[in-house]
Amino acid sequence: MNAHTATPEAKPAPVVGVDVGGTFTDLFFFDAAAGRFRTAKVPSNRGDEAVGFLEGLKTFGPVAQLGSIVHGTTVGTNALLERKGARTALITTRGFRDVLEMRRRDRLHTWGLWGDFVPVIPRDMRFEVSERVLADGSVRTALDIEEVKAATKAALAQGAEAIAIVFINAYANPAHELAALEAVRALWPNENIACSAQILPEIREFERTSTTALNAYLQPVVGSYLKKLDDALVGEGFTGRFHIVQSSGGVMSTVTARKLPVRTALSGPAAGVIAAAAIAEAAGYPDIITGDLGGTSFDVSLVAGGKTALAAQTTIDFGLVIRTPMIEITTIGAGGGSIAYVDAGGMLQVGPESAGSRPGPVAYGQGNTRPTLTDANIVLGRINAERPIGGKLARLDVEAAKAAIDTHVAKPLGLGVMEAAEAIVRIADGRMAGAIRLVSIERGHDPATFAAVPFGGGGALHAGALIKDVGLKAALVPRYPGVTSALGCVIADIRHDQVQTVNLTVDALDPVALDARMVEEAAAARAVVEAAGLAVERIDTVFELDMHYVGQTHTVSVPLPVEVENGTTGIDRATIATAFDAAYQASFSRLLPGVPAKIVNLRTAAIGRRPHFDLKALAPEAGATVDGARRGSRPVWFAGAWHEAQVFARLELPVGATIPGPAVLEQPDATTLVDPDLVARVDALGNVIVERA
Repeated sequence: MNAHTATPEAKPAPVVGVDVGGTFTDLFFFDAAAGRFRTAKVPSNRGDEAVGFLEGLKTFGPVAQLGSIVHGTTVGTNALLERKGARTALITTRGFRDVLEMRRRDRLHTWGLWGDFVPVIPRDMRFEVSERVLADGSVRTALDIEEVKAATKAALAQGAEAIAIVFINAYANPAHELAALEAVRALWPNENIACSAQILPEIREFERTSTTALNAYLQPVVGSYLKKLDDALVGEGFTGRFHIVQSSGGVMSTVTARKLPVRTALSGPAAGVIAAAAIAEAAGYPDIITGDLGGTSFDVSLVAGGKTALAAQTTIDFGLVIRTPMIEITTIGAGGGSIAYVDAGGMLQVGPESAGSRPGPVAYGQGNTRPTLTDANIVLGRINAERPIGGKLARLDVEAAKAAIDTHVAKPLGLGVMEAAEAIVRIADGRMAGAIRLVSIERGHDPATFAAVPFGGGGALHAGALIKDVGLKAALVPRYPGVTSALGCVIADIRHDQVQTVNLTVDALDPVALDARMVEEAAAARAVVEAAGLAVERIDTVFELDMHYVGQTHTVSVPLPVEVENGTTGIDRATIATAFDAAYQASFSRLLPGVPAKIVNLRTAAIGRRPHFDLKALAPEAGATVDGARRGSRPVWFAGAWHEAQVFARLELPVGATIPGPAVLEQPDATTLVDPDLVARVDALGNVIVERA
């Protein structure tokens, strides 16, 4: 790992983290110079997210006084899920235009041959040209540049807004792609051009084609969204830095985000995992399972030993494969706005359809008539109808929520309203528990050794159920669960990842050539981090190799214990072999002596370490008392009966406070529910630890 120091600002200006969700836009304001922070939660404006974005920023005062803004966005993810990207064309090697459609010959449904897949680029927008580079980088067929020009003109004539260039084996020799890129640029009317040699110079044609095509597909959408935000900020007099959280949990400049919008997939959820991991580690819980319950989805990720799990690729929807480093996050359609209904088979379902922010749950009084998970929690007394989170509604309509549950769930199932409301919550709890088992038990982890970290507007309402259903040892509810993802935007490091295919056995490797490539990749990655313009304490460079034994398909990630010093890493075959043995043994508990090991890819990450955020700043103020935080009691429905639950203003509870269930802890951005057989305590950082009594 290479590190060099960077001079931080003498007096850093305030920074704001902004997480735009489907229902609420969450913000975390931090002024390091003054040692103060503030939070805000405003309704999102689906379709014009800039409205809620600016409204939230203005709650902290003049936007012009902010030093930097870091944004977690789901615009790219939503565009992929809803197939609302740009009309895109593809120029590729003759004979390879159907790679996007053939994929890996996987099927939408495991059993049977039914189910359709439509690529984001239709076949008549995929153009073939004459060229061929072999896997060793040699040229068999020269590029016909006139065919490239003709394909470009045809794409424009058919209304293409963006274009992707992907030639077979361009990872081994990018010369043809780069020549085609220049020819396309001379004719293309905008900057929406994606070239695989610049997006993903990595072996495997489908993953490279898919990632490059999806990048082009998103460029106009994400680019126009960021431009709208940029223009709005300029209109408010903002002259600071505006950055975007990427899927790996790092931060990138908007310039990079416009070029590589595919790296913004799962941007918002990634920021939440970064914050949750930092909070839990500071509290003494290195092994956690995060659960972000927002208005539309429940996002789950496992953190072991304080380290987030990074995946090399993900599938946003069937067939939409993105190969770029990202935090492993499992998402299900079970959020506060998820609609409950009885299906044709008479089974109660919750989600994946969501009421979002508009019209929102029935109790919001904005025109929705179908019950949601939030409506069920309101009817059960778990959410205070007189003090709804977000602060924009005076009160919630409990009777309307009851009527909706009665009409759409209770009567069809022959239940009372309260039993139906509890059934909705139990179905949602079951789906969340299933997602947690997927990332823990099914991957060899014992959930009894992990603590849940529930956050988002609704996560802490379901903490108790998850402890009991999954067998987790505890739940750690952050001080401000509703704006945890926004906090993650503030504390996330700047990061830029690069990959380059090597495709050689260790025995055939030239260590001097690899060393030169590593130094070059490190310099290029560091340059991107430095250009971002955010204050960092140092820049670390991390090297990894994707390796496997000859004859295998899948790879293991092999961290290299080297750094760049005096223009060299000093890498050699022995260091690589030792690192591979350790990584393979850790993954599979055995080695394959006598079988040659092969290096597939070199991965380089430059990480700009942001100034440390001391989480003690979030701790309760001295002098707080349990009695001072008490807000009376109210009936709350648990397990088929009403229980009188104590109600507390959560942010006024002192360190060391112990609250036995049943209890409700209320705050402006979220509600924490303590079940009758559980107990909550406040730790030194202001987190609420929920455990079995």
